[in-house]
Amino acid sequence: MNADRPAVACLGAGRMGRGITVAFAYAGHAVTMIDVKARPVEQFAALETDALGEVMKTLASLTSFGLLKHADAQTIMSRVSVVPASEGPAALAGAGLVFEGVPEVVELKREVLAAASKLVGPNIIIASTTSTILVDDLSGAVESPGRFLNVHWLNPAYLIPLVEVSPGAATDPAVIAGVKDLLEGIGKVPVVCAAKPGFIVPRIQALAMNEAARMVEEGVASAEDIDKAIRFGFGFRYAVFGLLEFIDWGGGDILYYASRYLEGALGDERYRAPEVISRNMREGRIGLRTGAGFLDYSGLDVDAYRERRLAELVDMLRHFGLARAPVL
Repeated sequence: MNADRPAVACLGAGRMGRGITVAFAYAGHAVTMIDVKARPVEQFAALETDALGEVMKTLASLTSFGLLKHADAQTIMSRVSVVPASEGPAALAGAGLVFEGVPEVVELKREVLAAASKLVGPNIIIASTTSTILVDDLSGAVESPGRFLNVHWLNPAYLIPLVEVSPGAATDPAVIAGVKDLLEGIGKVPVVCAAKPGFIVPRIQALAMNEAARMVEEGVASAEDIDKAIRFGFGFRYAVFGLLEFIDWGGGDILYYASRYLEGALGDERYRAPEVISRNMREGRIGLRTGAGFLDYSGLDVDAYRERRLAELVDMLRHFGLARAPVL
């Protein structure tokens, strides 16, 4: 086994397991998807065909996008396998990293994790990919829970760069660092978040999606125009700026007063700014123009920083075909 590219085992051959398989196989890792359910030979054969077929279809798409050549796709495919539950112990014995991707049922996940943790060495990292269950609701089932944490991928896992890493109370800090290194090694962008419901992206995303649906319900705009506003306004800016960075860019005071107005005008406390916004104002942490906000800008060449961010926005205009020459 290549120490730099450890073999990966995915517990489950469903949607998430297949996406993770592509991400790691593309980066040079051997990946085995393990069927965790004992089933008749013909049923397993159907599952194997479906899983490998989806991986091949994904690689074909990546080929059509120019990310790899046809011959490369065949090489990547040779790193992928699917095995029945009866062959799971052997596959786990050779794994350097294990991902659990079974359905979002606590009891099922605990059962699968407990069994797998007994079949791999005590130092082999085991990660759940749950999008809803907190890591400490599962860690008790894992032998040597210091090597266990949640690694939440965003679909499609083989394309979206971000991966949310959520350690539990018992997770060894060295394991967190090791997982981050492994993810960065396959081209991902890991972030660490506390074991709180919703993690980072799903929590923000739920608010935004519900608000968009609510605006359709209230007749604020059509679904088509709301989505156009998100693509060319909201999403356009936040592909360059982080949300907190953008608060600092404009000034936390703007958010404070806008939130107060919306809360009153719409009669809903959901628009109320959190206390940290008021506290930052009292402490003079308005943002870029005061040298500090959510981020620290002390010692920063502000003009160069602004120019860099604006250049990135121009790149976005070019991406969307919206960068036009002036009329002279």
